[in-house]
Amino acid sequence: MRWPITIASHVIRDGGVIAYPTETVWGLGCDPFNIGALERVIEIKKRDADKGLILVAANIEQFDFLLHDADEQTIEKLKASWPGAVTWLVPHNNRVPQLVHGQFDTVAIRVSSHPMVQQLCSEVAGPIVSTSANFSGKPTVRSAVQAQCVLGRYLDFILSGPVGLANAPSRIIDMKTGRVIRG
Repeated sequence: MRWPITIASHVIRDGGVIAYPTETVWGLGCDPFNIGALERVIEIKKRDADKGLILVAANIEQFDFLLHDADEQTIEKLKASWPGAVTWLVPHNNRVPQLVHGQFDTVAIRVSSHPMVQQLCSEVAGPIVSTSANFSGKPTVRSAVQAQCVLGRYLDFILSGPVGLANAPSRIIDMKTGRVIRG
């Protein structure tokens, strides 16, 4: 099963957009530092660019570029919730493109518990974008077949695999305030 993940990682590194299974639904992913790929994701979803996008990673170390100046209490809070379905809003300090953070001074980050997402981020050697594979306001995609039917013509690759068993989207919590934004 390793070779499809290798193909998906090459597509991402080459500026492509993929669909892939996550803990709850199918996601759209790309390199969070490739402006062309980010623009395509926003265009595919017909999403407001001010909303920002979530980044997922294989481990907390892949977020070192965002967290290297975070205090120990913050790091411990993140480690206690990951891998898992908790997305944290942390200051981006202009370390990610505006299309990733949108209109906010924070960026949404999560260490995924989905084995395929972990392998994919490991092969990419960094975090990737994770936004639901659907048109904004429309039902989310729940299978590779649906991804192909609904979004296939817009995508460069579909990484087939099972969606995780979680039955709700990840909780989103603001690290500074502790406020639960979703979940």
